[in-house]
Amino acid sequence: MDPLALTLIELGAVVFCLGLLARLAERIGMSPIPLYLVGGLFFGAGGFMEFKGIQEFAHISGEIGVILLLLMLGLEYTATELVTGLRRSWQAGVLDLILNFLPGAGLAVLLGWGLVGAMVMGGVTYISSSGIAAKVITDLGRVGNRETPTILAILVFEDLAMALYLPILTAILAGVSFLGGLQTVGISLAVVTVVLMVALRHGHRVSQAVHSENSEVFLLNLLGAALLVAGVASALQVSAAVGAFMLGIAISGVTAHNATRILEPLRDLFAAIFFVAFGLNTDPASIPPVIGWALALALLTALTKMGTGIWAAKRVGIAVPGRFRAGATLIARGEFSIVIAGLAVASGAVQSELAALATAYVLIMAIVGPLAAKYIEPLVRAFRRPAKPQPAGVA
Repeated sequence: MDPLALTLIELGAVVFCLGLLARLAERIGMSPIPLYLVGGLFFGAGGFMEFKGIQEFAHISGEIGVILLLLMLGLEYTATELVTGLRRSWQAGVLDLILNFLPGAGLAVLLGWGLVGAMVMGGVTYISSSGIAAKVITDLGRVGNRETPTILAILVFEDLAMALYLPILTAILAGVSFLGGLQTVGISLAVVTVVLMVALRHGHRVSQAVHSENSEVFLLNLLGAALLVAGVASALQVSAAVGAFMLGIAISGVTAHNATRILEPLRDLFAAIFFVAFGLNTDPASIPPVIGWALALALLTALTKMGTGIWAAKRVGIAVPGRFRAGATLIARGEFSIVIAGLAVASGAVQSELAALATAYVLIMAIVGPLAAKYIEPLVRAFRRPAKPQPAGVA
């Protein structure tokens, strides 16, 4: 068969199946991310039906998906909100980093994957899924809850931590020297600082540069700027994803709102292909040997995320049910964890078992997280002792 025809047929089949999986996820009330990963496993090497014609397209589309995910995540925050959130949440953020980075890093060392594996798995277990958390908060009607600002503050801290972590990880995966690594970190810090300063003082000008009343022009400006900034960031040895994230921060106001609306369908399409692309490169036969480790890691890091949320919410005077809601909302891992694992696998610097473990882990956490957030409050209320009745005549 003609290669172009084969590619179009395979791509059409995959995208159509993604639509069916998204519909199924919506009906059962869960994130579609686990189903997208399973779809990739189904169509990838070692799967039920291997699609070879779309691998190159899936790789490029997956990179665009990451850029759009991070761009739209940046659009959710202004530079002022990021700085304020960092000031308010740095203690909870540091606790979050310690409690959730160490389990993944420790397991990688235990399995003999070395420093590189430890850096990768630590990042996989550390970062919560902002996308899943935001969807859970919205779907469960908790936007106005007292614990929601605390949750968002921790997510902001994690996003800023990623802005430093990803360039460091990229340098380690590339095998650069210690001096080169320091140079990469210095460039990353300088880029992040400059962008934040520009966003704080001249964000309105950045918004004006991409804004247009014509939706077609607006879309082309946004997408072109995101790819351009991501490419420049990558050339400076700063993660392309971080470059897109910082561009999103610089866009604010009505422009940010309109950008989110116009980019959302495009993001959903390319992000879905990104998760499929990761699954395509993972042999399903490699998952059963690591499923035990994935379950143990999932249980441990679910508890550590719960601990982070409970402690952070308690510090600001939130009642017990709200503390547990905050912790449960942070449990899910998703897009960032797969981005980290994908970077590692693409570099060839880590063992193939790491991709299998990361896939199994994210599958578990992306399913357990929303369920825990939904049912944690009834469980807490059921196990709490009822208040003792006051004696008659006591106010």
